[in-house]
Amino acid sequence: MAFTGWPDEAIDFYDGLEEDNSKSYWQAHKASYDAAVKGPMDALLAELADEFGAGKIFRPNRDVRFSKDKSPYKTAIGATLAGGGYVQVSGAGLGVGFGMYTMASDQLERFRQAIDLDNIGRELVALVEAARRKGLDVTAHGSLKTAPRGYPKDHPRIDLLRQKGLITWREWPVAPWLATRGAKKRVVDSLRASRPIGDWLDTNVGPSTLPEPARR
Repeated sequence: MAFTGWPDEAIDFYDGLEEDNSKSYWQAHKASYDAAVKGPMDALLAELADEFGAGKIFRPNRDVRFSKDKSPYKTAIGATLAGGGYVQVSGAGLGVGFGMYTMASDQLERFRQAIDLDNIGRELVALVEAARRKGLDVTAHGSLKTAPRGYPKDHPRIDLLRQKGLITWREWPVAPWLATRGAKKRVVDSLRASRPIGDWLDTNVGPSTLPEPARR
């Protein structure tokens, strides 16, 4: 099936879920989810795979074991791409990310060491500035309040050193183009604009070599 965008029914589905996040709502509207939400995401991921890697859609169920909020379902559909990308659709619109949202301890150590080196660190600063000029936010899931251990507080790249990850992010509110192939163009343009930062991360950070339990 070719990707043709997310129809109005997708937004209606999530608007309804925001109001009634219950198993009964989900079961009554699952056909709409499959056809208007998940179906287009599957089609988009298939078309992106050759350039950005295989896609994987997150489960719609929330992990409520350690949360005070016991709402059973996520109010957005999100999918990762093996090449480092992320696509999300909700009642609020479309979001596209790229990079390393979280880093294991060995990745974080390499990340900071690379930023500390003048030539490599300045290269990342230039890439971040270029991404922002293209309309991308450059952020992370969290940051330290001060310099990481072993680095001076007046380091010239302290803002980057304090980050616990590094991603680009761009989002758009709901508009008529979301129900067309124009949505794919926005995804592709954002992922391509983000690739230089992704390449820097691949070269200087790379995947974690720690066993899975030790990565947290």
